[in-house]
Amino acid sequence: MESVQTIQFGTAQSLISLASPAEIRDRIADLYVADGNTAEFLSDKQRECAVILPPGESEKTFTSIEKIIARAVELKLDRSSLILGLGGGVICDMTAFAASLYMRGCRVELVPTSLLAMVDASVGGKTGVDYGAFKNMIGTFYPAEQVILCPEYVATLPQKEFLCGLAEAIKTALLGDLEMLELLESEKKTVLERDPSLVKELIVRCVRFKGRIVEEDLKENGVRACLNLGHTFGHALESVTGFSRVSHGEGVAWGIAKAAKAAYSRGDIGSDYHDRIIRLLEGYGYNLSYDISSDDLMEAMGHDKKIRGGQKRFILPSGPGKFTITPLDEEFVRDIVSRP
Repeated sequence: MESVQTIQFGTAQSLISLASPAEIRDRIADLYVADGNTAEFLSDKQRECAVILPPGESEKTFTSIEKIIARAVELKLDRSSLILGLGGGVICDMTAFAASLYMRGCRVELVPTSLLAMVDASVGGKTGVDYGAFKNMIGTFYPAEQVILCPEYVATLPQKEFLCGLAEAIKTALLGDLEMLELLESEKKTVLERDPSLVKELIVRCVRFKGRIVEEDLKENGVRACLNLGHTFGHALESVTGFSRVSHGEGVAWGIAKAAKAAYSRGDIGSDYHDRIIRLLEGYGYNLSYDISSDDLMEAMGHDKKIRGGQKRFILPSGPGKFTITPLDEEFVRDIVSRP
């Protein structure tokens, strides 16, 4: 396997590697976790000691965690045993969460199969499940020993899932990779065609950017909060639509547009940069207008994990590769989400 990066989290390390589908089928672990979509990437031998969960955000619950732990108990795993999660962000989050709980922590590796999980969800040590209508409300910080990236899996994704992950790549470009921003603007056709070399470049760029951020701030006490650009708005949209109508990436794209509108309204950015962001998002086909109650959105934002001292914190663009982390007045936010 080709090494991409090693992220240092205090005394813990997370190795990021590239691998082929064949290498993943040969990967040895004590327990495999997949869903009904990603189980096809497992070998017959791997399936013999696997938990296959139903796919979808609705399965991101304690019930699924109990299934993983029950299988670990059945297989008599111990703290030195390795659990490998093979799937999108839901599977990666839950596998690492279960590993962090089993015997107070056993070994875990993640093999993200969606673009979203490759560029964001699997890297950085966040784990968790949803609680009621609230996304990732319960979880831990538990970095995987290794995150194994297989860009070939991107070719198997439905277009909606591909665009879901691409929204996180756009977020990364806006936060601090201006070369990738220009690439996304100039090579839209090639990106949408999922050119293998370009997909691999986008994945590696995103991982290296996020790796630098989380290495500095694992538990999101400072700069790591910037990775939530668009997420306070986007998570609220996901929540009020029941985690089914709007995907995470669609929510993030809408949220980035709202963050740009907020920044423009505050005078943090000019019309040129605001319009550039909107053009980029619209150019990839994201819906930036939803008929959603502002009351419902504000209620959902009230449960956001980034609240500090009762204040909602928002990440706003302040220029290409620049951002601010700031609280916003509730009426100001309500006005922003009420606009088309």
